[in-house]
Amino acid sequence: MTARASADGGALAGLRVLEVGHIISGPFCAHLFADHGAEVIKVEPPTGDDMRRWGGLYKGVGLYWPIIGRGKKSVTLDLRDAEGQAAFRELARTADVVVENFRPGTMERWGLGPEDLHADNPDLVMVRITGYGQTGPLRDRAGFGSIAEAMSGFRHLSGEPDRPPVRVGVSIGDALAGTQGFIGALLALLSGHLRPGPRGQVIDVALYEATWMYMESILPEFVKLGKVRGPSGPLLPGIAPSSVYPTSDGRWIVMGANKDTVFSRLAAVMERPEWAAPDGRYATHLLRGEHQLELDAEIARWTRGQTVDELLDVLDRAGVPAGRIYTAPDILGDPHYRAREMVVEVPDPSLDGESVPMPGVVPKLSRTPGGVRRGAPLLGEHNDEILGALRITSAGRR
Repeated sequence: MTARASADGGALAGLRVLEVGHIISGPFCAHLFADHGAEVIKVEPPTGDDMRRWGGLYKGVGLYWPIIGRGKKSVTLDLRDAEGQAAFRELARTADVVVENFRPGTMERWGLGPEDLHADNPDLVMVRITGYGQTGPLRDRAGFGSIAEAMSGFRHLSGEPDRPPVRVGVSIGDALAGTQGFIGALLALLSGHLRPGPRGQVIDVALYEATWMYMESILPEFVKLGKVRGPSGPLLPGIAPSSVYPTSDGRWIVMGANKDTVFSRLAAVMERPEWAAPDGRYATHLLRGEHQLELDAEIARWTRGQTVDELLDVLDRAGVPAGRIYTAPDILGDPHYRAREMVVEVPDPSLDGESVPMPGVVPKLSRTPGGVRRGAPLLGEHNDEILGALRITSAGRR
C-alpha cells in the first residue's frame, strides 16, 4: 500500500486501484474499494462501459451505473492497441491493485498479464474474476453470473418444487464474486505488510465458486445421507414455522418462530397455548418439522385475518421475529434505513447533478468509516488529471 496522502478519508484512503472491468463483477469489486476511500480509476474503452446503459434508463443513463460507478474516476484507453497497452502499463506502475474480469488469456494477449505487470510493479495485487477461474478444463469457456449460479447449485434450490428453476431478480453471482475479489485483495495487501519481500499476488475468483461457497451443507447431505436438496419455495423443509404468510391487506410477512421458546410465544399470541404444551402436537422442533405444512396452514389462516401492520405490531410485542416483504417504496420510506444511512442521495454528473437514491456503505467502521464521496464519473472525465500526470493522452500516446 503506497503512502499517498488522501483527503477522502476511509479505511483505504491512499490506495490506488485500477479497474479494467466491465458489466458487473469487476466494477462491483472496485465499487467496494471506492466506498472505503481508495482512489479507483476506471479504465474504459472510448465507447465506455456498457454498465452506463444498463438497468432502467433515465435520461439515457442506466440507473445501476450511478451506484456501481460512484466514487470512481474515469479515463479512456483502447487496450486493444499497442499505445493503449503501453499507457496502461505505465499507469499500473503507480497502482496498488488492478481489478479485471475478462476471459482468461485476454490480458496476457494484450501484454498486461500478471507477469508483465509484476515486472514493472512487483507489489501489485491483481484481482481476476472469471466464470470458471484461471485453471481447469472450463477456464476458456464464456461465463456469466447466471450460468455460475446454475453450476453452483444455487438455481436448483430457487423456486417451487416441480416447477422450473427461477432466478433471484438481481445479479447475485456477479456481486458475490466481486465481494470475494475485494476480500482477496485485502488479504493480499495485509499479507504483504506482514511478510518481507515482494507483496504482489494474483487473486483468482471464479463466479461459480463465489456462489458455491454459500451453498451450506448440500454436498455432505448427498454424500452422507443420500439426499439431494431441492427447491422448497418460501420455506426450509423441517424448519417450522419459518415461511411467508398472507395478510388481510394483500401483503405478506415472513416469520421465524421455529425455536421452542419463540414458538411458545407465538402459540400464546395466537391463543393456541396447547400447541406448545409438553404433550402438544407441535411441542418440539422435530414435531413441528414433521407437521410443517399443516402448521403453516394454521398460521396462514390466522395471519390472513389481520393487516400487515397489525400483525407486525402484535408479533413484535410478543417477541416473535417477523417482518414485511419489502419493495422499493417500503425501503425508501423506512425510518430505520434512513437512520442507518442505508439510503443515500448522491448527485450524478451524468444527470446534470440530479440526485439518485441508492444503498449506503457496508460495513460500518467506527474509526475509518466509508462514504460516498462523489457520484459516478463522466466518460473520460479524469483523463487530464490521471493520464496528464504521466504525460499520456487518452489515445495512449506519451
